[in-house]
Amino acid sequence: MYGAGAIGGTIGAQLHGAEADVSLIARGAHLAALQTEGMRYIRPDGESRLAIPSFGSPGDAGIEPGDVIILATKTQDAVGALDDLVRAQPDTIVVCATNGVEAERLALRRFDRVYAMTVMLPATHLDPGVVRAEGAPLPGILDIGGYPSGVDEFCTQMTADLRAAGFVSEPVPDPIERKYGKLLVNTINAVDAAVGRSKPLIAAVKAEAEAVYEAAGIEAVASVSDPRRDQMKIVKIDGYERIGSSSAQSLARGAQTIEADYLAGEIVLLGRLHGVPTPVNARFQQINREMVANGEAPGSREAAPLMAELGIT
Repeated sequence: MYGAGAIGGTIGAQLHGAEADVSLIARGAHLAALQTEGMRYIRPDGESRLAIPSFGSPGDAGIEPGDVIILATKTQDAVGALDDLVRAQPDTIVVCATNGVEAERLALRRFDRVYAMTVMLPATHLDPGVVRAEGAPLPGILDIGGYPSGVDEFCTQMTADLRAAGFVSEPVPDPIERKYGKLLVNTINAVDAAVGRSKPLIAAVKAEAEAVYEAAGIEAVASVSDPRRDQMKIVKIDGYERIGSSSAQSLARGAQTIEADYLAGEIVLLGRLHGVPTPVNARFQQINREMVANGEAPGSREAAPLMAELGIT
């Protein structure tokens, strides 16, 4: 697992519990906690302390040819991670468990075998060494396909391993269409990070995204209507506050970067390429950047002035 936060930590913990040979690559205080105390892994049905081998770099992890790397960093960190990985071992299989649709392209510039994973997995990582997985009865839905498309023996084996680790997981021939579907869900991230769950603003960013997809001819497989979501519902864990989106969690942790350029920014990019105005996504992309630079807490902006500025009622 390259990246051991909310997503990578949950996937790594579940694979470890299924006795898979798994290691974590992390950094900073989180890495120090993982190495000295193990991962405190919290689920709705209880918690455990997991001693998963954890390293600070691919070189330290001793990656060998043919190893599988599940990339679970934020997309803005993917270039650095992939460059470190290709220097350490260029002959690896890379599975992009990332939001947005850019990481696969970045990976394919550097690696021959790249796969796309669509991630539906409610989890929280705010404190070093601690990962909360809030999906139940199963922790998440993780589908995998070849990039740019197709299903092969690896997809079949990897999804079987993920099912054995407790996930809903299927090989899919159209992974990028599914990731575009997930991106429609992730358009709320920039709004959620800035003002919380404002229905009018969320509707506005989604409407722009849908207009952009239509102009670009993008087919998106909707994730919100996936009937398998009954197997993975968000459950509040007693004693903990859930901070919803990964972008809001970045602000809560005091992160130095945020993924708005690859979520709202992807909609803005597509809009500029295809002549579709995207003023709401562009404004929230800008606001998220400002909030990171200023060290602002999630939800600290007010919705009403922004709605007035953007002409949203």
